[in-house]
Amino acid sequence: MSLAPPDDAPGVEDAQDAADTAQLAALGYSQRLTRALGLWSNFAVGFTYLSPLVGVYSVFDYGLSTGGPSFFWTIPLVLVGQGLVLLAFAEVSSQYPLAGGIYQWAKRLVGPKYAWMSGWMYTWALLVTIASVAYPISTYAGPLFGYPVDHASTVATTVVVILLCAGVNLLGVRRLAFVANIGVAAEVLGTLGLGLYLLFFHRHHGLGVVLHTSGAGASGGYLGAFLASCLFAVWIFYGFEACGDIAEEVKDPSRKVPRAMGMTLAVGAVATVVLTLGLVLAVPDFGAVISGKVADPLGAVLAASLGSVGSKFALALIVIGFVSCTLAIQAAATRLVYSYARDGVIVGHRTLSKLHPTFHMPPAAIAVTAIIPAGLAFLPSATVTRIITFSVVGIYVGFQSVVLASIIGRTKGWKPAGAFRLGRWGWPVNIAGLVYGVTAIVVLSVKTPPNGSSFFDRWLVPLSVGIVAAVGLVYLAVFRPKEQVAEIDQAA
Repeated sequence: MSLAPPDDAPGVEDAQDAADTAQLAALGYSQRLTRALGLWSNFAVGFTYLSPLVGVYSVFDYGLSTGGPSFFWTIPLVLVGQGLVLLAFAEVSSQYPLAGGIYQWAKRLVGPKYAWMSGWMYTWALLVTIASVAYPISTYAGPLFGYPVDHASTVATTVVVILLCAGVNLLGVRRLAFVANIGVAAEVLGTLGLGLYLLFFHRHHGLGVVLHTSGAGASGGYLGAFLASCLFAVWIFYGFEACGDIAEEVKDPSRKVPRAMGMTLAVGAVATVVLTLGLVLAVPDFGAVISGKVADPLGAVLAASLGSVGSKFALALIVIGFVSCTLAIQAAATRLVYSYARDGVIVGHRTLSKLHPTFHMPPAAIAVTAIIPAGLAFLPSATVTRIITFSVVGIYVGFQSVVLASIIGRTKGWKPAGAFRLGRWGWPVNIAGLVYGVTAIVVLSVKTPPNGSSFFDRWLVPLSVGIVAAVGLVYLAVFRPKEQVAEIDQAA
């Protein structure tokens, strides 16, 4: 019989808390955020950010109309690539479990200026992503609650959701975890539940249909159409990095953050495959979707298979999923802004790094992650749609800056020292992850807009990425931000 105390015994918890505080101090910071999350809660935040429910319901119509039923194979393709990125993130986050994730990891692997630009690109991508997730909620909330869906109601719903999420985030990490757990339940019901129901009771085709294009890409060749449809899977399979963004609020983060990242992608993959396959096989006429005759195949499937009562239930799950996803993304963005401010490398850093005395959350940083996304909603709808196209590529640029930083770090002699290490697989995983990421960025930049778009729309993604990068470089040149960690930490 073992005499060792259980992991949740008071003495063990106290020892772990002391070890976590000591690790954070060794990395240059004192424990100011509330360290209260376990493995499951860390996973819940990452999973609701990745949100297969939000991803599938947002871009299923695009994927099917662009790539035909065989767009399904974008899922394993992107999963392999993002799995490589996840492994790189897991290794770095295990050694540097710090709030602000990408910014902090890049700083330690390469240097402060490189990290500042990595975090800058990722911050703006997150702010736009908050808007991109909250903006379509009225599409589902309107029919659910019985109000008309127009530009005014869309803006109002977007703003209300973002402000509500800001309020929950302000109340602290425990409330965040509570709502994220509700989101996980909605995700499971809305993806696995609905997907299995469609597979068993509303199939119009056999599994072999995912090997057919059904006429997609007939005019310009199918390869281009398939690559364009990759946006479907690319839009879904990120969010696992949020597990690292909140690492200073996770107990034993060196071990639990990498595990939570892996759980996030694995469970998200299963949910996405089941729901996507169920929806594809439930579509009666692929030709009508690809030709544009049926503009909303997902809505048609839900209406035909669930009926009025079932559709209301599905809409409720979708709304909960979208709201919890918005909340999780805002939480990640808040930690990133706070991490910048704590280092003193952003305008207004004293205010942005100040924590609420009760909830241990930075109110000003939360305000930034609410006001900017909410402000985007007031733009004309076509403009909002165009701005949102930046979000995925901006996220990928931030991701690849870390993968590249891992490679640069290895060339400079970096030896991973966290609980999770790739060992001899580090080099091949990092290089393969970088090749995948750069390829994805190029494909998304040149293949996502439909044929026949204006020059501006065709090149909007690389233009927007270039503009955000240029503004960041100008900021670096003009303000020359320098770290003031000790001063900020003592003043707060």
